Amino acid sequence: MSEQIEELEGSELGTKDFWESSYTREIANYRDHGDVGEVWFDEDSQNRIICWIAKQEDEIKADDSIIDLGCGNGMMLIELAREGYTKLTGIDYSPKAIELSKAICRDQDLNINYQVVDLMSEPEVAALGQFKVVHDKGTYDAISLHPEDAKTMRMHYIANVHRMLQDDGLFILTSCNWTESELVQSFAELFKLHTVIPTPTFKFGGKVGSVVTSIVFEKK
Repeated sequence: MSEQIEELEGSELGTKDFWESSYTREIANYRDHGDVGEVWFDEDSQNRIICWIAKQEDEIKADDSIIDLGCGNGMMLIELAREGYTKLTGIDYSPKAIELSKAICRDQDLNINYQVVDLMSEPEVAALGQFKVVHDKGTYDAISLHPEDAKTMRMHYIANVHRMLQDDGLFILTSCNWTESELVQSFAELFKLHTVIPTPTFKFGGKVGSVVTSIVFEKK
């Protein structure tokens, strides 16, 4: 099914070098000014996800394992820790991102497990084990922008997310590059739609659209 999806144009946002240099700057800013850096897709988008998770008391417990893919500065998990969630893991393929997230977490006196992990590596993903909640805000987008073989990388990503999600788990994905229907189609082989988290909409030319899409999948 995914073959019908038109690939995105490659961008430096899909490269590790871009993120390493970006987080090198953010580490310096944090060290010099206490600035934790940018929240990907803005704080409203992050808060929507956290509020949605908090409302799923029957499905998601405070001691359920939650992983954030491409955690960046780690702020998503820091906010979840403040909400009382205790088994939190953040992974990123950028060592500089993990260095920054560990520094912020240490200064906040919180207990979050941050690791350098490449989502394209099956052994590294397998070593993580399985999680009740897998969260991604922007990492699938970045993979989709890889200047070389983005399609193959997307397929690896989908398979590896499937491996790390518990059978009764939920995969929460926020994207600004793919529509709801494109995401459902791309993930259809291994995942089915659980719910769509409402995001702000706009109207243009008589059509209603969203700047970002937040979607929740479960395993097939």
